[in-house]
Amino acid sequence: MTRIYTKTGDGGSTSLFDGRRVPKDHLRLHVYGTLDECNTVIGLARAHNANLFLEQLCSRLQTLLFILCSDLATPLPAPGAPDLVDRVDSRHVRYLETGIDRLTAELAPLGKFILPGGCPASAFLHQARTVCRRAERFLIELQAQEKLGPHVPILVNRLSDYLFTLARYANHVSGRPDEVLDRSFPELTAPPPPE
Repeated sequence: MTRIYTKTGDGGSTSLFDGRRVPKDHLRLHVYGTLDECNTVIGLARAHNANLFLEQLCSRLQTLLFILCSDLATPLPAPGAPDLVDRVDSRHVRYLETGIDRLTAELAPLGKFILPGGCPASAFLHQARTVCRRAERFLIELQAQEKLGPHVPILVNRLSDYLFTLARYANHVSGRPDEVLDRSFPELTAPPPPE
C-alpha cells in the first residue's frame, strides 16, 4: 500500500494535476480547497439525514464537486495539447438547474428571506451554501488572473442556489417549515438566570 504522506509538500508547495508546483497558498488552491470544504459539509448533512432521496441527491452532488475540483486543480492545456481531466460543461450546469426547478416545485413559494437552520441536514446544507459562496469569491479573483473553463464560474454560482434549495427541501421532507425572517424584531428580554 502506498503511504498517504509523500513529504513533497513539506517545504510549503504542492503539485497541480499537470505536475506544476505552486505554493500551498496559491489562489487556485484556495478555490478548490474551499470547494473541498463545501463537499465535507455536505457529508455532514448526509450523516444527519434520514431521507433516501435526499441522500442520493447529496451523494451525486459530492461526485459533481470532485469533478469540479479536478477541473480547477488542472490548468487548461495549451491549444492542441491533450486534456488531462474531464471538464465541467453545460450538462453539469443543466443538472443543477433541473434539480433546482424540480425541488422548488415541491416547496412552498418563497417571498421573504428565511433563517438558515431547521433540521440538522438543512442547517449543514445552509453552511455548505455559505462555504460555496466563499469559494466563488476566490474563483472570481482567480478568473481575473488565469483562464478557466467557461462553465466553471456558472457551475459554482448555480451550486450555491442548488444548496439553498436542497436545504429547504431537507426541512420540507423532515416536516419543518421555513423560518421566515421577522423584521419587526420584537422587544427582547434577558432570559431568566439558571436555577
